[in-house]
Amino acid sequence: MTERRPPDGRPPNVTLAASAGRRRVGNLVTLLISLSAASIIIAWYHPSQQIDRPPFVVDSAFGALARTAQPAPAALGRSGALKLAFALPGERVDYPLVLPHDTLSLRYAWERISDSLMSDSVRILTGDTVVAPEAPGFYRLALVHGTERHVVDGLSLAVLVPFDDKHGAVMDGYRIGTYRSERYRADSTDRPEGFVKVMPDEADLRITTHVRLGDFLSHDGQASWPRFAAVDPRVLDKLELVLERVSRALAGRDPGMEVDVHSGFRTPAHNRHVLRAAPDSRHQYGDAVDVSIDADGSGRMTAHDARMVAAAVDSVEAAYPDLVGGLGVYTSRRYSHPYVHIDARGRRVRWHG
Repeated sequence: MTERRPPDGRPPNVTLAASAGRRRVGNLVTLLISLSAASIIIAWYHPSQQIDRPPFVVDSAFGALARTAQPAPAALGRSGALKLAFALPGERVDYPLVLPHDTLSLRYAWERISDSLMSDSVRILTGDTVVAPEAPGFYRLALVHGTERHVVDGLSLAVLVPFDDKHGAVMDGYRIGTYRSERYRADSTDRPEGFVKVMPDEADLRITTHVRLGDFLSHDGQASWPRFAAVDPRVLDKLELVLERVSRALAGRDPGMEVDVHSGFRTPAHNRHVLRAAPDSRHQYGDAVDVSIDADGSGRMTAHDARMVAAAVDSVEAAYPDLVGGLGVYTSRRYSHPYVHIDARGRRVRWHG
């Protein structure tokens, strides 16, 4: 039998081998083209940055330090619930920080809460005290390194308007009235050191876990702004310690208990018109607060709640004698619902109304 050959005269196995070789070359060329395209794509593609990336270099020594800095427990009062410290302009303020390690080059400045702008000069942080800004207002502490800064959360600062800036009975258009120390030339310490200046958008600022700045504004009917209030952090700390003890009595099951602040600061001008108010009411000095608290978690504020709060006040004063003060329990039917007066006047006084 005569073997058939293809038209080119080559044997069949030679033809198949040549075809397979061409396919291998074609596959190799395709692979090289694919790898080259992938390399170009990888070189061109840059994933977008995370939108919550902090405004400092996270792998720098400063970044690691700043991200973990926080107010030390001592800065938040015995209750651990204070969110606002108070100081006169340029005064030294206790502001201990928890830092991951010691540093000799850490600096600080103040950032205004209203617009996040830096205020005053940058200072070296030494020890547990800082210098308050010169201008009254609300500030947050910022740690600074070169052009980088990091705001420390947890405790803000209110720089007060000094008492002596009051002209007669008025401060910046707001009627405060006159204090007994002014009228009778009494001891000048028997008056507030200064006043917090409050604008409408600052009334919701938290000064403790349960109390807003607006809770301390005088209910005097004045509609003009700015408003001014005297606020003593001792009564804030005392109130939060009372709430902690009430929560403990509830086995800690109600950390968000309802607190209704009836009255915080009262201007002397307003206090004279408050029915049954004492002429020397501690509300005028910012170290008193009238509150209704749902102490038993029933959803209502009753005489039983008031008695629970009174017991908690006694417990706090026994543990912290420097917070001793007045306690008034108001359960009479003349009031829409029971409430308790708590102050930190420095001596123990008790009454019922």
